[in-house]
Amino acid sequence: MDHVHPLHGLDAQPWHSHSHAYGSAEDVPQLLRALTGGDVDAAEEALSELYGSVLHQGTVYAASVATVPFLARIAAAGHRTADVLALLGGMAESEDEYGVAPGAVRAAAADQLPLLLPLLTSPDPEVRRTAAWTVSHTRATATVLPALRARWAEESEPSARAEALAGIARLDPQSGAAAAAAVLDPSQPAAVRMAAVFASLDAGVPWTEPMHTTMLSLLPADPLRSDLDLGRGEPLAAVVEALLGRGRRTERERAFALIDAALRDNRAEVRAEGLWAADRACSLSRSASRRLVRDLRAAAVDDESVTAMSSLLGRLGSVAEPAADILASVAGRNPEHEDDHADEALAALVLVAPTKAAPLMAAGLGRRPRALDAAARFEGPEDSGFPYSRDLLDAVRDHLARPEALRGNTPWQLTNLLAGWGAEAAPALPELCAALTHFPGQAAWAIGCVAAECAPPERARAVSSLRAVAAEGGGLSVAKALYGLDGQITPLLQCLEQHLRRGTSELTEAARTAGALGPRAAALAQALREALSDSEGDTTTVLDADTAVAEALWRVTGDAEGAVAVLDSVFARAQQNPWARWSVGRAARATVHLGPAGRPLAPRLKAALDDPAQAAAAVLALVAVGGPASLDRTALAEAALSSAESDADPAGACDALEALGPDALTGDQRRRLAVLADGDARVVRSGVETHVLRQDEAFRDRAQALLTPVRADSAAP
Repeated sequence: MDHVHPLHGLDAQPWHSHSHAYGSAEDVPQLLRALTGGDVDAAEEALSELYGSVLHQGTVYAASVATVPFLARIAAAGHRTADVLALLGGMAESEDEYGVAPGAVRAAAADQLPLLLPLLTSPDPEVRRTAAWTVSHTRATATVLPALRARWAEESEPSARAEALAGIARLDPQSGAAAAAAVLDPSQPAAVRMAAVFASLDAGVPWTEPMHTTMLSLLPADPLRSDLDLGRGEPLAAVVEALLGRGRRTERERAFALIDAALRDNRAEVRAEGLWAADRACSLSRSASRRLVRDLRAAAVDDESVTAMSSLLGRLGSVAEPAADILASVAGRNPEHEDDHADEALAALVLVAPTKAAPLMAAGLGRRPRALDAAARFEGPEDSGFPYSRDLLDAVRDHLARPEALRGNTPWQLTNLLAGWGAEAAPALPELCAALTHFPGQAAWAIGCVAAECAPPERARAVSSLRAVAAEGGGLSVAKALYGLDGQITPLLQCLEQHLRRGTSELTEAARTAGALGPRAAALAQALREALSDSEGDTTTVLDADTAVAEALWRVTGDAEGAVAVLDSVFARAQQNPWARWSVGRAARATVHLGPAGRPLAPRLKAALDDPAQAAAAVLALVAVGGPASLDRTALAEAALSSAESDADPAGACDALEALGPDALTGDQRRRLAVLADGDARVVRSGVETHVLRQDEAFRDRAQALLTPVRADSAAP
């Protein structure tokens, strides 16, 4: 390829017609010019802007394709070569493509190999290192692999040599493993040995005792991580993940042995890496939690280490009970003073051993915000709240007695605790009623939960307080609590109508509340119809509000035709917004309530089966709307099962499979469900951090229950 000026043809490109993460790519020429200019700060800013636009959070676009040739020429011309190569490599690596043909960006980078491959022999080792990483991501094996092998044979600088090996392994895992076997020797540089470990893992080479010894000899491994390989930013954790990913018990035990050795090391930095690896293992492996908790306890050699592992222990919940004493030792200190470390430990103790945490919560209430939040959000078996404690109740009452001093989330946290205790929190009703004027929404909800289980005199006093606030426009929560306690629907209907007609931020909640009332809310029918959007908005807020209104109209009026029309519009508009995937799922679940009346929506529902995030809800709705011989139950089971396997909607997948029934599953599908139910690999791996492990346990129980009838039939004589 002839060398031309880096920016040759720049202005001939129709940049205005190309798009990147922020729309039109008209700004790209200016950024590319800045990269080649002499203003260092401007070049740095331009590079940052390009990362944000043509490689936005790892996503590439049509503008990315047009940008590649200019970046390659800029790098070859010596302008910030290593930095520009890193950007190019990230673009070639990406498989998250939006508005561009699959592989188009990578192909564009491969077309520039005549410019990029010579950089493998640059005098600058950083350029050689980055070039090796970049060219390997073009996946042009026939062209790149010989060049990387030549570089590997000649390279002496450790980090560049390590990246050359990584590139070989990326393109040809078996060749990478063969090269790695020769450099695991302790005489080799640590960076090269680290790359050799990963090359061996990528090729599926069995994890041997020498490899185990090599990995331990590299600890602490954090200084050996490649800043280019973000997926392996924590080397020990990455090795553990690779071993666990093999799905074999022997490899799993070897992963745990690495963690055990690191957690029991006498160097703090190694124990820290062991903690990161333990965290990764517990998020991936169901057996890791119980297997590692005692190792974690052994690593708690001082208050700092206890604090560092508090978050993980909290996520493990009751499984981490053997470590409750070390948490309590930190959580209970300085109750009269603010103490961040004590707060973190107490927040974990709330989840690990709530009864032990309660007295410490009472002693430090007001000075332990994380712990209070954990207790307020606590969900125990069968969704029970934080355990009742008389001392904690007294402390909560003391704080509620000064409502004007409460800030932020504290009112919600305190009232949520009381709501979870029900009638046991009755002594706090006077404080709750007095707090109505300060934070009516939170206080009213708690009053409704507490007074509902109290004796008639206490209920009557609560109703009187709620009525007084409702008469002054106390809001939806007050009206709902009042209705729940005295059954008077008029104040609630009036409040709901106001919210529906004003289109407030509580529109979705108001519609759902109206729907729950059913025909008793008939007077709101017109307000519900008027609350619908103009059928043009496609934001998730608008779509979800319209879905709630459609369901409410059906429940209140029985108008199936109107509800179907609204939901059909929601499905159509959601197609215009790539971020509205979950809104489709919510619309599908609303369709479930329509039953056969929702059959006109079947084509919309079938179209949603291809997206794992929407598929489970779509299956549930298709089963509900039914149709004469219209359901391929095996195909629907496949869609639901894929939703669980991809961690898109595991709980929804269980709902869908329950609706389909065990007979819908083929033998292969039952086998796959059994892997999800009984295997060691966690199915739920994403979501709210403190709930993920518990949600995975719940999924496992439900999946095993789905298989019970099948297994019973198989065991029958």
